Parts: sequence; C-alpha cells; structure tokens
Amino acid sequence: MILDKIALLLVIIGAINWGLIGIFRFDLVASIFGGQAAMFSRIIYTLVGAAGLWCISLLFRDREAVKS
Repeated sequence: MILDKIALLLVIIGAINWGLIGIFRFDLVASIFGGQAAMFSRIIYTLVGAAGLWCISLLFRDREAVKS
C-alpha cells in the first residue's frame, strides 16, 4: 500500500533527524525550514508523528503470502 510506504519514509526521516539531534545536537528539519517554530517545520514534525502512529498499525497486520 502506498500510504504504508509514505509513512515508513517519514518515520525514517524522523529517525535520522532524532539521531542527528542526539549525536550532534543538530535539528536538520529546523535548519532546512527556518527553525523549530516555523510553520513548515511544525507541519513536517506533525506528519512524522502521524506517520509513526500509522506505522504502529503495521505491527498488527497479517502479511499476505508472496506468490512466486
């Protein structure tokens, strides 16, 4: 499903950003989009958070068998 892939991509972006914050004290999203309080940064943070919540559902889904 395309929404699952988009959500996973946003979660990966968020994980990389948190890794940069933890290791280097560098917030990549804030630096690209004008600071943590900037509207576009807040939108990105919100989308990453929503994607994380969506990815929780991936843990509880049945996987279809792949046909070869």
